Amino acid sequence: MKTPLKAALLVCLSLLAPLSHAERIKDLASIAGVRNNQLLGYGLVVGLDGSGDQTTQTPFTVQSVISMLQQLGVNLPQGGSQLQLKNVAAVMVTATLPPFAQPGQQLDITVSSMGNAKSLRGGTLLMTPLKGADGQVYGMAQGNVLVGGVGVQAGGGGGGSSLTVNHLSVGKISGGATVERAVATNLGEGNMIKLELNNADFATASRVVEAINDKYGAGIAYALDSRVIRVQAPSSSDQRVSFIGTLQDMNINPAEQPAKVIMNARTGSVVMNRAVTLDTCAISHGNLSVSVNSDTQVSQPNPLSGGRTVVTQNPQVAIKQDGGKVMMVKGGASLAEVVKALNAIGATPQDLLSILQAMKAAGSLRAELEII
Repeated sequence: MKTPLKAALLVCLSLLAPLSHAERIKDLASIAGVRNNQLLGYGLVVGLDGSGDQTTQTPFTVQSVISMLQQLGVNLPQGGSQLQLKNVAAVMVTATLPPFAQPGQQLDITVSSMGNAKSLRGGTLLMTPLKGADGQVYGMAQGNVLVGGVGVQAGGGGGGSSLTVNHLSVGKISGGATVERAVATNLGEGNMIKLELNNADFATASRVVEAINDKYGAGIAYALDSRVIRVQAPSSSDQRVSFIGTLQDMNINPAEQPAKVIMNARTGSVVMNRAVTLDTCAISHGNLSVSVNSDTQVSQPNPLSGGRTVVTQNPQVAIKQDGGKVMMVKGGASLAEVVKALNAIGATPQDLLSILQAMKAAGSLRAELEII
């Protein structure tokens, strides 16, 4: 009776064990040709409460205002070169044109000051054409700029004080641009579409091909390389859309990512994935600090002695070396053991940069080391 009960218990435990992590093809790959396009424009924000560009330092703002007024039929005396504008700011307008966008669709835009305006709060963006990389106009932007911050300035003269919350020279306009031209998107070649993996991996590409062929039949999908997979799709556009939607919802068990350590030399941040391991090594850590102080002494003569006061400097040099620690790490250590060992020797994030580089040079770090 014990053997069947033990077998049943093992079956239950196996069913309760965590399954391998599966991801949708939608999260692992994209459809070739289905992509965003960046749009850029130059415009003017008006209606600022004296927080616009200082036109003596930003002549392009004055030139833009003069050009706009001339197009509106306003002629300025002597070209208007002496204009002193405080409520106008020159800005760059950026937007992202999504795939399959059609004329009339609205886009969110970001408005960024390119001069020395103090704030764009309360301003209105005038009609600005948005161009693509080919120089063609794909959208028109206009609207009230929303700035998620506030600035307060009090006092006068040289003793004034100011307080700024968040960034005041960048704002957004929800639905502030209208698509004027669609971008032709070629969804596949004939009856073939291409899946492009976000991270090139031969094992993952092979698993995707195997899963698609198991569901739709042999020969439907085949891999061109570690990133691109060609899939035979229906010729009808309606059937193709349905096929791609079903295809992207398929679950795949991607291959394990290679061991990698990312280090940010500017901030001291260190990020390691779970595949990082160590070979047998010894790590030591110690600090040497040198402190130089100057002790000032004053020699005062006796009264009526005719001497003079002398000031002398007595430099003092102290050298302090903290006790170093040596930590032994066994081969095949997991990421948790690596972190525990580095914390045990009191390594700071900046120290970790040097320690990991030294371990990589010694051949003890089994991971790719990338410095950003």
